[in-house]
Amino acid sequence: MSLNVGVIGAGAMGTAISQCIAPNTNKLLLYARRKEICDDINEGHINCEYHPSVKLHENIRAVNDLCDLKDVDVIFLCIPSSVMRQTMVQLNEIVSDKCIFVSTAKGIENKTNKRMSEVIEEETGRSAVVLSGPNIASEMMKNLPSATTIASIEKKDLKIVKSVLSTPKLKVNTNHDVIGTEFCGIIKNILAISQGICKGMGINDNAKFAVFTKSYNETKCIIEKLGGNRSTVDDYCGFGDIITASTLNVSRNHTLGIWYGQGVYLDEQTGVLFEGKNTAIVLKEICDKLNIECLTVNFVYDVIILKKSPKKAFYALWEKL
Repeated sequence: MSLNVGVIGAGAMGTAISQCIAPNTNKLLLYARRKEICDDINEGHINCEYHPSVKLHENIRAVNDLCDLKDVDVIFLCIPSSVMRQTMVQLNEIVSDKCIFVSTAKGIENKTNKRMSEVIEEETGRSAVVLSGPNIASEMMKNLPSATTIASIEKKDLKIVKSVLSTPKLKVNTNHDVIGTEFCGIIKNILAISQGICKGMGINDNAKFAVFTKSYNETKCIIEKLGGNRSTVDDYCGFGDIITASTLNVSRNHTLGIWYGQGVYLDEQTGVLFEGKNTAIVLKEICDKLNIECLTVNFVYDVIILKKSPKKAFYALWEKL
């Protein structure tokens, strides 16, 4: 079954997903907000800004109008959580009732504290498929072996999306734990920041990974309290994504933690700071509301939000391990 697929977001990840799945599609339309990126892709078949050295698959065509996606069967939403709702409002007026939405955003909506699948369902009345894992755009563009997780309550949608995603190099696990899968992607932002702070401070490896072990177990407790499954944390969307974001320099949140661990405070307008700050605030609210003592969330909140000394915050955490 060869489907028409849309990908919204021609950034690093949106382009990488397009490149991976293009051979499995009849037609792939990649929506770019900026016309110059759209022109580069259609004229030179290269995304000059994000992946300038990789020739894009012949099935990929860039579009600059969401209305061009009206006939697609599946849409991958490779956009920030901050613009998900407004995008869904637009798409709901354009696509067919049978179109499947796949969210790749690992964040919570500001002010409402809603997961992306909840935002999608509110605006469209349909369940979404959630994609999450240790996905590294540069590796996917090179067709290197990769693995990811997709989750949905709809078995039919999972089957269709898995068929679109799966290639000899891209392995896909499926589950029905949407809550657990989404919160793995959200909580890993905090774990990545915490490990970055430790690295920026020059904390020794044993202590750093003692903190990581505690953080990993706390993740399972939080997800269980929120209605997800502890076992989901052991999948690609959990352990795989957490270890990738917490140890490699490809993670913006890990880099953010390093800066704060070194005493470098970023301007409020910096995008990565907003993402990390918002996640810390939301998870702190959730943990307090559910009466969960999460040392990792408190540690990151103290450093990023309350601007406490990283050293004092670390040893306050260390005393409770």
